[in-house]
Amino acid sequence: MAAARFLVSGRVQGVFYRASTREQALALGLRGHAKNLSDGRVEVIASGPDAALEALESWLWRGPSGARVDDVQREFCDTPVDDNFHTR
Repeated sequence: MAAARFLVSGRVQGVFYRASTREQALALGLRGHAKNLSDGRVEVIASGPDAALEALESWLWRGPSGARVDDVQREFCDTPVDDNFHTR
């Protein structure tokens, strides 16, 4: 099972980005978490099938209707993930 860390920048805090990401990740069968960072970005750690990670990455570029995504960085991740998908 693959895992990835995404760093999403733009107007992604205070617009239900984490909650919407959780909904998308659960619908895709992914595990992990989404959390706000102190620098204004959102960090998403996700684990699951490659196709589901690709679909999540595509969604992260759009986000919920109130978001404005400027950049999504993706990197390999070996951080252990929870059995479900959580917001922190």
